[in-house]
Amino acid sequence: MFKNYIKIAWRSLKKQPFFTFLNIFGLAIGMAGALLISLYIYDEMSYDTMFTDADRIHRVNVDIKFGGEAREFAVTPAPLASALKSDFSEIETVTRFRTWGSALLRKENAEANAKEEQTTFVDPSFFDMFGIDLLVGDKETALKRPNTLVLTKSAAEKHFGTLTAIGQNVVLNNNETYTVTGVIDDFPQNSFLRDHTVYMSMSSYEDSKIVNWGSNNYQTFIKLIPTANINDLQAPLRGLLGKYVIPGVQKFIPGVTEEQLKASGDYLIYSTIPLTAIHLNSHRVAEVSANNDIQSIYILSFIAIFLIVLAAVNFMNLSTAHSLKRAKEVGVRKTLGSNKSELIRQFLVESGLISFLSLILAMVLALIALPFFNSLADKNISIPFLNPFFWLILIGFVIFLGLFSGSYPAFFMSRFKPVKVLKGGGQSSVGGGKIRNSLVIFQFAISVFLIVSTLIVYQQLKFIQGKDLGFSKDQVLIVNDVYVAGSKATSFKEEVKQLSFVKNATLSSFFPTPSNRSDSTFKPEEGNSTQENAISMQTWNADYDYISTMDFKLIAGRSFSKEVGNDSTNIIVNETAVDHMGFSPEDALGKRYTSSLGDENPQYFTIIGVVKDFHFDTLKEGIEALSIQLQGHKNAMAIKLEAGDFQSAIASIERVWNTVAPGQPFDYYFMEDSFNDTYKAEQRLGKIFIIFTILSILIACLGLFGLAAFNAEKRTKEIGIRKVLGASVTQISYKLSLDFLKLVAISILISLPIGWFTMNKWLEDFSYRIDIPWWVFVLAAVLAIAISILTVGYQSIKAAITNPVKSLRTE
Repeated sequence: MFKNYIKIAWRSLKKQPFFTFLNIFGLAIGMAGALLISLYIYDEMSYDTMFTDADRIHRVNVDIKFGGEAREFAVTPAPLASALKSDFSEIETVTRFRTWGSALLRKENAEANAKEEQTTFVDPSFFDMFGIDLLVGDKETALKRPNTLVLTKSAAEKHFGTLTAIGQNVVLNNNETYTVTGVIDDFPQNSFLRDHTVYMSMSSYEDSKIVNWGSNNYQTFIKLIPTANINDLQAPLRGLLGKYVIPGVQKFIPGVTEEQLKASGDYLIYSTIPLTAIHLNSHRVAEVSANNDIQSIYILSFIAIFLIVLAAVNFMNLSTAHSLKRAKEVGVRKTLGSNKSELIRQFLVESGLISFLSLILAMVLALIALPFFNSLADKNISIPFLNPFFWLILIGFVIFLGLFSGSYPAFFMSRFKPVKVLKGGGQSSVGGGKIRNSLVIFQFAISVFLIVSTLIVYQQLKFIQGKDLGFSKDQVLIVNDVYVAGSKATSFKEEVKQLSFVKNATLSSFFPTPSNRSDSTFKPEEGNSTQENAISMQTWNADYDYISTMDFKLIAGRSFSKEVGNDSTNIIVNETAVDHMGFSPEDALGKRYTSSLGDENPQYFTIIGVVKDFHFDTLKEGIEALSIQLQGHKNAMAIKLEAGDFQSAIASIERVWNTVAPGQPFDYYFMEDSFNDTYKAEQRLGKIFIIFTILSILIACLGLFGLAAFNAEKRTKEIGIRKVLGASVTQISYKLSLDFLKLVAISILISLPIGWFTMNKWLEDFSYRIDIPWWVFVLAAVLAIAISILTVGYQSIKAAITNPVKSLRTE
């Protein structure tokens, strides 16, 4: 019987090639889009699941409000790890990371360095925590001794050309010598350690041994025993404030108590987050690697569902519309003895066949689009053809889609009354006009919603790129690792400044592009030693040319000057800092603050200038208090270039570099590129919106095109009579198009408020955002109407220009 159903279904599809094509192509587009999105979501959801016992591993976070700043940190104090291990029997293993960023490595007897972009200090328990085995070496002893390190496979091959690097010595940053004690495999791209290639022993880092509960620099991971519940640790974790943190803070601010801290509105709260949840749910200060946002997964999930539902709606719409032609077939079948259940099975087999054919086309479309999609999403996704589970899901989905999309047409057509349809009566009720109209409204409501969303995402990105950041990011070249030039770093800067295309240059370790930074607590010279008058500020080191090169605007006081002998004990602060201090910019000048808390003879810095606030984090974040001083290390150089041939300029600067630092890598980037990279996720989201908005519109238009063709065919005699009675082509086209335009208008009225509400919630993530302009909704409505007119207009005009003689001869 099933074989017979297949034969009949295939014959039926061949009889109506136009509608069959629309159904298959529409479903295939929806399925291909949904497949690509599903593979992307699966990749995102699989982050860090490859580690042994990943479900038992958690990271400890800390939320702090102190000194006027509220921050959410992914890093904690160095002594927290030992306190957790000793105080909590539920914890099996604890390990710490102290990320160090980029480092220059060379073999002990070599002169030239090679750069590793991500390095980190780790505890010896690192291997047991994540279930990592060494390709070469013994994980029990690999990182126990100071000045030892473990390389990834790619790093070992890069520096030694082989995995047998055990016992070899390497020099880090032209300073310290380390011995290679192990080699591990490269981490997959869906791991938070994907970019880290060098793991140094924590015992090599002296700061890790200091009991300082006021400094947060260490990622702390815990692995629970199998029977433990992480929820049982949350309350005891908060108790660490009174047991460890307050006594530690009292060394610097005598007299401070937990009650006093809470009464002032300040707080310090420890909490945990599962390892596998970090990638999509954590956006804290000092993350190990860049994370995505769970919101983007929700958005993409909805888009995938929309595409499938739109395609299924198309099938329902076209099938019910086309049912008029099959009404007599149903009548004959019922007269010859077919019952309702047999007819339903027949029509469901037809929809299943269409779904299967759509799947084949969808796989072809997905394979063609996959390289482009990977480039867009910055992924390396592949279709898992060899995975049986993938095929099981796919086949199950096709069966479900066939049943879902074919259920309404099947039940609808099986209800036809043989007497009515064989007499030609009751045709006004055949075709499910109200249902079809509702489905068209639903389709275009989704399409208009996606148009609105796309326009708003791009308006926000345009706002970000055009916003006054408070400094000049254009034509600024950053040269990294200038410290390797040693005492020649300053002469390198002076030589570069002499080049004709260079406006100015400055040495610093901090620039207003997102990077890892840390805060310090400052206290005024005047006043009591309490947390109420303390202020938390970032501290950037710079040189005399920093303010002028970065084009910061001084609103009070002066910049650093070589003519002033004691500027090394002076600082320049931003507007936010003086707001936290409770002064106006002018009143803040001359005030003295120290970050040497607890010292008998603290070093005080005098405020000599106040710069206008500038953005040094993403526009999702507010501007924090900041101080700039002349002291400290200066690891990079910013060069303000004249407009012109940048490649020639870079080549000239590199020649100067090679004279002062021969054999050292010349690593650089443009500040504007770094700024734009910060918003890659939003840019990707905008591009994805555009692509899938176009796909949703295409699917909706396919359905509308088919319905318009069907409507014109159904009203053939009416059109002929109207033409005979004198109606013009314009009048007939208008009459045929008007019914569809009414449906599109209703869909616009439904979707615009939903689009405003949804995108307004998305914009809440930005501290600096646009007000949604009214013209976005007008443009979305105009686009939807224009698209529907173009889609329906063709069929309407085609029907209107048909010879009335042919029209009146039908049937």
